[in-house]
Amino acid sequence: MNTTDQFQKQIDEGLEKICRELNKQPAELYRPLMYVLEQGGKRIRPLLTLLACNLFDGDVRLALNPSLGIELFHNFSLIHDDIMDNATVRRNKPSVHEKWSKNIAILSGDAMLVKAYELISSAEITPALLQQVLKIFNQTALLVCEGQQLDMNFEKQSVVSIAQYVKMIELKTASLLAGALKIGAVIGGARGEDAERIYSFGKNIGIAFQLQDDILDVYADQEKFGKQKGGDIIANKKTFLLLKSFELAKLNPYKKEELEQWVHAPQFNAKHKVEAVTAIYDFLNVRKIAQEEMMRYYTNGINYLNEIPATENKKKELRMLVEALIRREA
Repeated sequence: MNTTDQFQKQIDEGLEKICRELNKQPAELYRPLMYVLEQGGKRIRPLLTLLACNLFDGDVRLALNPSLGIELFHNFSLIHDDIMDNATVRRNKPSVHEKWSKNIAILSGDAMLVKAYELISSAEITPALLQQVLKIFNQTALLVCEGQQLDMNFEKQSVVSIAQYVKMIELKTASLLAGALKIGAVIGGARGEDAERIYSFGKNIGIAFQLQDDILDVYADQEKFGKQKGGDIIANKKTFLLLKSFELAKLNPYKKEELEQWVHAPQFNAKHKVEAVTAIYDFLNVRKIAQEEMMRYYTNGINYLNEIPATENKKKELRMLVEALIRREA
């Protein structure tokens, strides 16, 4: 079993233990937390935390609880995001508010956040180091909230630039990947400049990850993706693909008009809308453009990783993981 698999096993066992501890009353509060954690998911963020700690030859056991706390925070954000986005499916199962109610989902999400702080605060590290970890986590959590707010703002804005969109996904998605890595690195004993390098690595990889998610929302196999295919199109989410299509369609008035009709249609057949907008994307070749942009951020991230003075084998483990994220089909 390689190092990555060993760390994944520790994370899975840790989350299983948390689920057992959540099997208590009131069931309406705790059962949704168990429901979310039992679904699994990629669990990439805690794995990045442990790999970053290991990269700097740290004691990975000290980073385990913080890594689990980061995973709980991620799931808390998904519970609340699904409410705000009216998303009915998550990981091929009904979202928490769909299965129970919005009020239960809100309160269960709050409880998940409290558990996240509890886990991070339980790390057996020096008070000074714990203060540093909590500072990174607090900053990260606030950035995620800022990103979510911008995402909601964009729903009401008629014009959003690609630069604005990238900034939003940097906050909403990439900051948590970057924060997870930085927390693992500082627990592992990373120097300040190296902690910043691992953060920049995570930020660029996180943007690439979200661009791939944008692509998969349209082009992935429904069964593998775990969410409604074309959900971003149906919701008129201002993704890279949509914004780039509007930019390119300026040179083709017919396609621009067709795209605007679908985006502004008050009533529509969801299947037909997804098919029509996807056809416009295909015509404008935005999938290829998005993939090229994704690879640009991926390469930038790898360059930051390469600058870190660590053993090649340990850097290779991180490279393999993030390459799998970028090449994923779900």
